[in-house]
Parts: sequence; C-alpha cells; structure tokens
Amino acid sequence: MSLDVIKTISETEANARRIKAEASAEAKRRIDEAENRGKAAVEAAIEKAQSELRELNRKADEKAREDALELAAKTENKKAAMQVRAESKLDKAALLIVERIVNG
Repeated sequence: MSLDVIKTISETEANARRIKAEASAEAKRRIDEAENRGKAAVEAAIEKAQSELRELNRKADEKAREDALELAAKTENKKAAMQVRAESKLDKAALLIVERIVNG
C-alpha cells in the first residue's frame, strides 16, 4: 500500500470517529433535553394536582362550615320549639297539681 492510501484510510477513520463522537454527543444532548422536559411536565402536573387538591379542600371546608351552621340553626329551632312545648306542659302540670290539692 502506498503512503497516500494509508493516509487516506487514517483520515477516513479519524473522520468516522469524529462523526461517531458528534452523533453520540448529540444523542446524549437530546436524551438530556427529553428528560428535562419530562421532569418539567411531571413537576407541572404535580403542582396542578396540588393546586386542585387545595381548592377541593377549601371547598370541602366551606361546605362543612355551611352544613354545621345549618345544623346548628335547625337544632336551635328544635330546642326552642321543645322548650315552648315543655313550658306549656309545665303550666298544665302546675294547674293539675293545684287542682288536685284543692279538690283533694
């Protein structure tokens, strides 16, 4: 083989190594970029889910507060109605006791 052929083969091999190294670096860069985009998408999804969860918790707390106030109002109304009935029965009982003592 002539020196020119050996030199051409060496240059071609060196060029092939360079192309392979560049391709490998580009592939690594693309993989890193894809991983970073994936991580960013996951982080965005987590943040969105946490935000939605906070909003759902806020709404649930608000609903629970409203329900508790409504229940308290109903309970207070029932208590007042029972108290009125009890007082009227107390008056009737007192009259009955007085009547029995007097008629006794």
